[in-house]
Amino acid sequence: MALAPPAPRTVPPFAELWDADLGSSNPIDFDGYRAPAPDDESVRTGLVGTVTGPLAVIECRFADHGGTMGVVAGERIVRAYRRAIERRLPVAALVASGGVRLQEGMVALTQMARTSTAVLRHREAGLMTAAVLRSPTTGGVYASWASLGDVVAAEPGATIGFAGPRVVEQVTGSRPPADSHTAESAFGHGRLDALTPPEEQWPWLCAALLGPGQPMPASLRRPDRRPVPADAWEVVRRARRADRPSGLEWAAWICDGWTELRGADPAVRAGLAAIGAQRVVVVALDRHAFDDAAARQRPAGYRLAQRAFALAARLRIPVLTLIDTPGAEPGPQAEADGIAGEIAETLLAMAALPVPAVALCVGEGGSGGAMAFAHADRLLMLSGAVFSAIGPEAGAAILYRDPAPAPRLARSLRLTAPDLHRLGIVDEVIEETASDSVRRVREAVAAALRDAEPGDRETRTARVARQSLI
Repeated sequence: MALAPPAPRTVPPFAELWDADLGSSNPIDFDGYRAPAPDDESVRTGLVGTVTGPLAVIECRFADHGGTMGVVAGERIVRAYRRAIERRLPVAALVASGGVRLQEGMVALTQMARTSTAVLRHREAGLMTAAVLRSPTTGGVYASWASLGDVVAAEPGATIGFAGPRVVEQVTGSRPPADSHTAESAFGHGRLDALTPPEEQWPWLCAALLGPGQPMPASLRRPDRRPVPADAWEVVRRARRADRPSGLEWAAWICDGWTELRGADPAVRAGLAAIGAQRVVVVALDRHAFDDAAARQRPAGYRLAQRAFALAARLRIPVLTLIDTPGAEPGPQAEADGIAGEIAETLLAMAALPVPAVALCVGEGGSGGAMAFAHADRLLMLSGAVFSAIGPEAGAAILYRDPAPAPRLARSLRLTAPDLHRLGIVDEVIEETASDSVRRVREAVAAALRDAEPGDRETRTARVARQSLI
């Protein structure tokens, strides 16, 4: 961890305090309004040093004028982002705000656009923002720059929402339920990446921005060291076993640190991770997400992957995907939510990556739902993994109108790792039954991340196609 946890609700001392003398007038001559003195404004900005590097810090304090954003707050935020761009600094934000300062009217409201544009320019420079939302965080601050962090956490129990409960009651005629407009509700819906109590907020910001992140929880599952059968159907059955580790377990074994990028589909997990000294964006499929060893990815999972790939592209760090799925969810709800389009957009996002991408199939690669995560510059497979155009049972139902011939079809599909390596689809097969399989996998992944070049993904698939032409 970059720093020992500070006292609750504090930021370490600023090495530089920026724009501390910046004040404002009463821009719309609001009756009775007295603009705060510069040292009484809601936002302070500056430079904070850590043992792993400096951070630009924006702190929005509710104790000062309800944390509202007027022209001074907006200007300080905009200037902080400009300095961060000039000095190539990530931005750490701690926010508590009631929204836009009403006594400054439209002048204050335009700060939503200005601060959001400042975040955009910082993103375009390939730099990162992490934010912690405290209580309350509402209104125009939440609906602009405070929601635009690349990773966003909130304090447990905090009031978080576009409109505060009183405004909701005034506008709609009824007060929102107690479990609405809370950090827990936003976290449950995949709108936040973490819930961080006060003493963990500064360490979380440092880890998210500078790495390496927290170790992932240990799993009770262990690498599958049972012999890999010779028969393809038996390999499929082995790959689907409930006691076999999935993508999330392999992520924990491969990665040294992890900062969660949270989504609404537990079958897809993503994080900013570290493998040795290399920061990497990881997307891991978890077939155990619903405790049935058969979790299928929903549209929200593909949207999370797209978000993760976009972050990797902006930060210019490589991508690792860990594949284990029977396929995408085909049911009516997923269909209504655009499952096919999200698979297509995920393929497009991988195709467009300007950074190296490595995919590792650790279990079952099922059809297009898995292919969306496999269009990488290097495709690796564990020796007991399988990857097929369709699950053998579903394929048999299509071809023979009977799932019974699934074992025979499995043998015809050439879906084992050695088969796919011979076809040139897979670059490397890693022996998973060895006593040092975790070390082997980690080393193979690190080498692939080091050696892969963006664009190899297209070259490899084109070569496979050419070999199959007459």
